[in-house]
Order: sequence, then structure tokens, then C-alpha cells
Amino acid sequence: MSEPIVEIRNLHLSLVGGGGTVNILRGVDLSVMRGETISIVGPSGAGKTTLLMALSGLEQVSSGAVQVAGTRLERLDEDALARFRRLQVGIVFQSFYLIPTMTALENVALPLEFSGVEDALPQAAAALAVTGLSERGAHFPGQLSGGEQQRVALARAFVARPALILADEPTGNLDRETGRMVMDLLFNLQREQGTTLILVTHDPDLAQRCQRTILLKDGQLQGSAEAES
Repeated sequence: MSEPIVEIRNLHLSLVGGGGTVNILRGVDLSVMRGETISIVGPSGAGKTTLLMALSGLEQVSSGAVQVAGTRLERLDEDALARFRRLQVGIVFQSFYLIPTMTALENVALPLEFSGVEDALPQAAAALAVTGLSERGAHFPGQLSGGEQQRVALARAFVARPALILADEPTGNLDRETGRMVMDLLFNLQREQGTTLILVTHDPDLAQRCQRTILLKDGQLQGSAEAES
């Protein structure tokens, strides 16, 4: 780990709804080094998912600076943010978000195809093989178990070898044993590729697998912490 891949300075993010303005993130500062694994813990509603969305450019910040892999996200328009995500970020969600009308192989190939990679399908097949799903490539998400769907989602997140993986409660919809297997795979892929991992979780055991755990509470980072259940 030689240099920061994530630099957040005085980040504020507010959303306006029918009940008025809600201040979700309030002055967040965070540095993450290349190749580092960190977990973000805290009570529900603290802003953990919102912070990940800001790091991916899926939520527009209200003020402050967000720099990922040398790119200032708050300065980019939607097209530039989409290109940035394709090149730099892989995201793993709790609910898988696979496209139901596409096979497992096609879902994994999608990020490569969006980036214009000519051999997208062979690369996707290799990524599926790493997750142990070579024989399931022609199956649709509805034909897969929850654990298999999340393994497909991991293959999709890692297939383009992004600099940063953002994982939001990736075991939340899985039983404990299946969740453990999925997370073993995630950390193996992270080590093999040297990818930076930022993981949101309520699971103390999962949080402790990361090199650093930080607490987000009331929209502010509170420093190192033990995971809250």
C-alpha cells in the first residue's frame, strides 16, 4: 500500500424529500490506501450505503471532495461518471441485481461489453470458472440459488479488474454458511487482484476480516470501532 486510492474531504450529502432536507453525511473525511481492506459499520440509517454510493458516483455530493483513483468525482457529469465506474469500480449489492433476462455468463460479460472489450465472453467465462460456476453459465438468475447469484455478482464485479470494490451487505440475503463461502471467495479475489475493498456490514466476524474497521454514526466517521450487530 503506497498511495491513497480514496480521498474524501469534508463530504456532505443531503437529500430533499417531502419532509424537507435530510443531512445524511455530515463532514466525512476518509483516506483508503491502494490494496487496503476496510469495513464500515454502524447503526441502520447512519449513511453507510450512501457513502458507498458517493464513492461510486451514484449519489451526487452536496459539498466536499471525493477523489477515487485520481479522479475527482464531484467534477464529472453523468456520462463521465458512467465511464469512471466501468473502468475503476466494481459493486456488490445485498440483492445481487443480476439482469433476469440474461444468462449468468451474459451478466458477467456486461461490464466488459460496455467498455468495448472484444473477447468479453471468454473473459466472463474465465471469471465464472474462478467462482466455480462454469457449468451454470447458461442458466438465468431465476434458475440459480441465492449463493450462486451472489457468486455471479462477484464475478461481474471483478471481471474488469477494477481498482476498487464496494460491497454493501453482500451476505445480507444469504444463510450463514453460504455467506461465509461467498465472503471467502470475495477476499480470495481481492488478494489475487490486489484490489481495494470497502465493505459495509453488520456482521462483526466479517468486519474483523478487514485490515481496518471504522464506525459511521449520525453521518460522521467516528474512527476505529467494533462492528455493531
